[in-house]
Amino acid sequence: MMDENNLTHREQEGREVVSWYVPPEKGEEVVRYYVQPRPLPESVRPRAEAAPVKKKKKGRTIFVILAAVLAVIIGVTALLVNLLGSDDTGADDNHAGSIVDISSDDGCHIPAADPAPEVRLNLVAPGEQALTAVDVFQKMSPSTVTVLATDATGKNFMGTGVLLTADGYFLTNAHVVSGTTSCIMALDTGDTYEAKLVGYDAGQDIAVLKAVDAEGLTPAEFCDSDYCMVGETVYAIGNPLNLSLRGTFTSGILSGLERQMEMDGKTLTMLQTNAAVNNGNSGGPLINAYGQVIGIVTMKMSQSGTGAEATVEGLGFALPTSQVSYVVNDILATGEYAGMPTFGFTIMTEYDESGESYVSIHSVEEGLPAQAAGVQPGDILVAADDCAIHNNWDLMDYRRQLRVGDTVDLTLLRNGEEIHCQVTLTATK
Repeated sequence: MMDENNLTHREQEGREVVSWYVPPEKGEEVVRYYVQPRPLPESVRPRAEAAPVKKKKKGRTIFVILAAVLAVIIGVTALLVNLLGSDDTGADDNHAGSIVDISSDDGCHIPAADPAPEVRLNLVAPGEQALTAVDVFQKMSPSTVTVLATDATGKNFMGTGVLLTADGYFLTNAHVVSGTTSCIMALDTGDTYEAKLVGYDAGQDIAVLKAVDAEGLTPAEFCDSDYCMVGETVYAIGNPLNLSLRGTFTSGILSGLERQMEMDGKTLTMLQTNAAVNNGNSGGPLINAYGQVIGIVTMKMSQSGTGAEATVEGLGFALPTSQVSYVVNDILATGEYAGMPTFGFTIMTEYDESGESYVSIHSVEEGLPAQAAGVQPGDILVAADDCAIHNNWDLMDYRRQLRVGDTVDLTLLRNGEEIHCQVTLTATK
């Protein structure tokens, strides 16, 4: 845990990290980021208050001190990217735009933590009893953290994160820590810890960090986002705009599934929500009615404009846990993302005359491992290794335990005869 004596006041005006999406209209692309037009007046800025030094084994930082020391994060730096290569920043507001991953070329220079292959992000089914909004907040608030990162020039960046383990592994968006050299993680209690980087993937916009010497924390429960349905109630917790609004709790519904959003030449599949998210929510949880994390808030939509005019309310996007789990587990195991493991076939759940479900191979992709192993369309998939497969969910759940390069023994039925195919998984990103 960071001792309050180690916190130093930084005079530089910081900036929050946030990604914006601009809907295409006429084919011309311009991307803008929300800008705080000017620093807050001195009269309303938080001021540092003297605090007695307490000698503790691990140290405890009262959040009011943290807020004062890091008040520079209230400011936001302008960032304009013109995808057409033009130097003109006065583009027509009707021009279309695209998501840009602002972290893609910056790298991350936070001191490294060793990978932890024994740690995994496991997904569960939705709970049985929906919680009240109050209960959801009380369950998730201790698992939601503030991420405060600093670059080599002393500029500060603020985002949100979600605890994975009781000893301080947590995840956030890669763009929150991109280009930075140090990081502090703050709990809802105000306790702070130095954080080290386990690994990150800019293309998937996910980073995993470890709070140094942390113990006894409250990890979040992660639900498989493949269970999600449009219209269900969702919540978000984050740090919109500045530390004084830390831990803001908002609600809404899932507005869409599998939204294909282009980011820096890559297409990411997102959950869409109308729950209010703003600057500083990046990396925070999107939560279902059972108090389980179903997504990582990453961006919101914007019209092409400046300042407050750039905001479009009710269009937020989160990375679904069904995809995030692959990235996080690879990073925990090796420090980097190898890609999503694939068999190279598509499947269908069907039912026999007695109503029992079974899985058939619908198609086999040319040049991928299933074809090389001899899998054919029409085969019945009985088991993967020792795991019985009765429906799509069984295979997806088992695949989450696997990594690129693993070889799986598939038990198949072909014309009533049992056969085995050894499929070595390859990567898709």
